[in-house]
Amino acid sequence: MNPIPKYFLCISTIAFTALCLLSNPATAQNVEKQLKPRIVVTADPELDDNNSLIRLLLYSSDLEIEGLVYASSMFHWKGNGKGKKWFVPGREYTRFGLDTCPCPSWRWADKERFIHEAVEAYEKVYPNLKIHNPGYPAPAVLKSKIRYGNIEFDGDISQDSPGSELIKSLILDDKPGQLFITAWGGQSTIARALKSIQEQYQYTTEWENMQSKIARKVVLLPSGDQDDTYATYIQLNWPAIEYRQFRLGPNYGYGAQLRASQDNASYLTPAWMQENVSSRGPLGTLYRVWGDGKQMVPGDKLDYFGLDGFSNEELKRMGYKVWMPVQPKGSWLGEGDNHTFMNMLGNGLRAYEAGFYGGWGGRDTGNQAIFNFSMPASGSSAPDTSAAAMANALSTLNQANKNATETYPNFFPQAQRDFAARLAWSVTGTYAKANHEPVVKIAGPLHIMAVAGDKIRLNGVVSDPDGNAVSVKWWQFRVGTYPGQVSILNPESLQTEIQIPKDAIGGQTIHLIIEATDQGTPALTRYQRVIVTIRSS
Repeated sequence: MNPIPKYFLCISTIAFTALCLLSNPATAQNVEKQLKPRIVVTADPELDDNNSLIRLLLYSSDLEIEGLVYASSMFHWKGNGKGKKWFVPGREYTRFGLDTCPCPSWRWADKERFIHEAVEAYEKVYPNLKIHNPGYPAPAVLKSKIRYGNIEFDGDISQDSPGSELIKSLILDDKPGQLFITAWGGQSTIARALKSIQEQYQYTTEWENMQSKIARKVVLLPSGDQDDTYATYIQLNWPAIEYRQFRLGPNYGYGAQLRASQDNASYLTPAWMQENVSSRGPLGTLYRVWGDGKQMVPGDKLDYFGLDGFSNEELKRMGYKVWMPVQPKGSWLGEGDNHTFMNMLGNGLRAYEAGFYGGWGGRDTGNQAIFNFSMPASGSSAPDTSAAAMANALSTLNQANKNATETYPNFFPQAQRDFAARLAWSVTGTYAKANHEPVVKIAGPLHIMAVAGDKIRLNGVVSDPDGNAVSVKWWQFRVGTYPGQVSILNPESLQTEIQIPKDAIGGQTIHLIIEATDQGTPALTRYQRVIVTIRSS
């Protein structure tokens, strides 16, 4: 399909006077020319990390995967193989009545290689995946990104490791774009990379520039602080590094079915999982579900998920520490680290551009983005950082967070159907025998300016590679800083008009989404986001 040419976007005022704004090449987003987000995965050998990794590999067509790094955490660490015993108060091994540490290792399998195994499964299905999306990276490329990080002891950043050295080199390179570093386990490998940089540059004339470069470049995407190295080292020494903690989004974690809404519950059942995941070739076979007969580490008393036919009480009598109630055989088990990368996907929500944008991974509701909301001072293009302006920005941000919390969309069905489609690609060698996502664009720039009271005309362009019918709808994603709701005319039409409220204030933003869902099997959804910034009249 030919790319959409550059357009003038005409914004009609209430008096029907046309104000035409040329797309600004510096701010308008052309999805087809966007760089893929650069991402590093650090993961410990928890079974839900295994599942998250399988999903991530199915979206490697959307990403520039720069590292697949084994990490330790308070839940998993290898030991040094020389008998050294390790103990940190308050860790998992001090809970549940356990009294086994100090110990030489904790819940780490001999010759652990779950990342290798996932990439090897990907290699088997790569020929099929490539048919459905030519953007999938070659297996050899992914294999070249695998490293072992600081895995001997949790929280130990005393020595460099192959993983920390890789991360250090990526942080220091001059490739364009930000570097997104996930922490599915502990952050010791990341902390060691930063500490090595600090040791190299701290007492040189380059240090200040290096700190600024890293603050602009690195974005940390954690699943919590699983070994305290963020609190004890990264936050103290690198406070300017962006740290996105996503909330409000889908629950991909352990026991998601326990609190699932009616809309989401059907995507977690044994029947759905068997049809769409477990039966889908090498990646589906590797994916963990309840009662699958597998165990991360032989004899692990905290991992009873592979067992079937036992009650909670029976498992306890067998010596297992039952911290989550048993679920039916074959049902959803967990992908607890998905939120760290689901906003990186190329689904049109552009959620990776800023933590507060929100997407399939949730939304960062922290206040680190406050400066993005500060209005330019009168007669200046620079942000107004006066106390009054910042107080107003903080108030507006808090209201935006409140709006988002109350109205955040349920993206789980769309995400699960999309996952199922990609697993289907992995076992389907003919393009025409699988469903593919629709293509949705906006005829014009995706960042526009408007005045309070304006009426904005927006034109969507939608197609489907499989020739399926596609339904569309426009909606307001309540993550902008304008606190109210806007009026959308004909929300289920490609062409729509948006009435900018008269009470909108200069500097506020309104996020608008066009959503397109095809009628294929499974039904797939894509989006495009338009951000309207209110300018002073």
